[in-house]
Amino acid sequence: MPSISKKGQLMPQSPIRKLVPFAEKAYKQGKTVYHLNIGQPDIKTPQVALDAVKIHSLDILAYTRSEGSEQYRQKIAKYYANNDIHVNHDDIIVTTGGSEALLFAFGSIMDVDDEIIIPEPFYANYNGFSTASGVKVVPVISKIENNFALPPIEEFEKLITPKTKGILICNPGNPTGYLYSKEEIKKLADIVKKHDLFLIADEVYREFAYDGATHYSILQEESLNDYAIVIDSVSKRYSMCGARIGCLVSKNKQVIQTALKFAQARLSPPTLAQIASEAALETPQSYFDDVIEEYVDRRNTLISELNKVEGLKVANPKGAFYCIAELPVKNSDAFAQWLLEDFDVNGETIMVAPAAGFYSTPGVGLNQIRIAYVLNKESLIKAVNILKEALKVYKD
Repeated sequence: MPSISKKGQLMPQSPIRKLVPFAEKAYKQGKTVYHLNIGQPDIKTPQVALDAVKIHSLDILAYTRSEGSEQYRQKIAKYYANNDIHVNHDDIIVTTGGSEALLFAFGSIMDVDDEIIIPEPFYANYNGFSTASGVKVVPVISKIENNFALPPIEEFEKLITPKTKGILICNPGNPTGYLYSKEEIKKLADIVKKHDLFLIADEVYREFAYDGATHYSILQEESLNDYAIVIDSVSKRYSMCGARIGCLVSKNKQVIQTALKFAQARLSPPTLAQIASEAALETPQSYFDDVIEEYVDRRNTLISELNKVEGLKVANPKGAFYCIAELPVKNSDAFAQWLLEDFDVNGETIMVAPAAGFYSTPGVGLNQIRIAYVLNKESLIKAVNILKEALKVYKD
């Protein structure tokens, strides 16, 4: 019998999606499941984006340019300018989601067995992208005790080797909700310039910054023009996860020229989704004002309720729509499965994402979960109550 590749064997399962069969079984048993496990916003997609697809006048659904349509990229550049990020449309490659942008970035700057330093916990698929690219993740651990703030620069420098090609951050962070300050970005800028590394920033949650804080992009640091690569996406910003449109942005011409070769190999990003994404750029600021207000209310409700749960520790997110909670259990994978298989409160249960999959360090995060607060406040209160009741009776 032919054998599966070593890369395929090493490819990690998604900690977010691997519990789906258990959720489906719970549905078949008639249970209501509150989904705290996945960052699928329940916010309505801007009507202007939906209408653009409905009324398009295309006769042929043809390929677009490999880098994305020029008109769309010009409008993306204008969007960035409105956020004090000044790039040209030629600095942008449109991708099939932020995921493809990350794969293009990894392929453009790293060879097999090269290393990338990532503060953990981090977006679980970074492990998958690294495995697919033959790249080694070198984690630097941030801690729940200080709200997952950027680890000291000295911790980064200890990890730099001749194989190190870059540092990757998610800002604001998935799964922590941590928002890096301007000062922290400048510290990272200093270290990548000192050691001649790339700095990749996954900025797909840019708009989701709370408590009067503002997002500071690595592209706002002019000294990083040759070092900075931004990963972006329409998925969360416009509640358009299914569009699968993202982009890679860099002022480093070699990076763009190289990434374009990867883009040409997959031909082009999806045409209809680009039409919707281009139209979404016309979304009024009032839409974001309302969305941010809603998420702040949800965050405040969630954190307040979680703080009432005995034995639970939670970090307070400053952006995105996730938080990490530490539970009085030994293994959150087993606990998450038990919630779906064996527990309910009046026919209702919850689905959470075990946090160990958001780390690459073995044995870390085993008692943590990621919660996505993409439900309305009433549902969040019910969900936390279910969690509280579950912890009272659960036996490791």
